[in-house]
Amino acid sequence: MAPVPPPDLLRYFQGLIPFNKFLGIENAEAREGFVRLELPYRPEFIGDATRPALHGGVISTLIDTAGGFAVWTQVGVDDRISTIDLRVDYLFPGGAERLIAEATVVRVGNRVGVADIRCFQPGAPDRIVATGKGVYNIKRRDEG
Repeated sequence: MAPVPPPDLLRYFQGLIPFNKFLGIENAEAREGFVRLELPYRPEFIGDATRPALHGGVISTLIDTAGGFAVWTQVGVDDRISTIDLRVDYLFPGGAERLIAEATVVRVGNRVGVADIRCFQPGAPDRIVATGKGVYNIKRRDEG
C-alpha cells in the first residue's frame, strides 16, 4: 500500500492511539518523511518542581511518538509501527511551557524505519531540550 496522504493520516493518528489523546499531543504538521508534534503544557508534566522542569518521561514520549509517526508517513495506513530502540539525549531542562518535537525520517526499509528527532520549546526554538533517534519495526498489513 502506498503512503497515506497526510490529512487522512493525521485523522487516523488522532483516533488510533488513546494515550496520545490523553496526553493532549497535537499534530502541527505532517508530510512524507517529516512530522511536527506539539504537547501543550500541563502542571502534571513537571518532574522537578523546584525548577520547575518537565519530566524526562514526557519528553521521551513525545520524541518516540514523533519518530514513529514520521516513519508511518512513509508506509501504508494499515501497516503497524512499533518501537525497537529509542535513544534520548537530554540537553537542557524543559521549562513549564509547550513542548515541540520535529522528526525526520532517516531511512525506511521493508521492516525497519529510522528517524531523527529534536525537541524544543517555542520560547527558545534554538535551544534544543533533547534529541532522539528512534528505530521502529514495520509490520506490513499484507504480512498478516
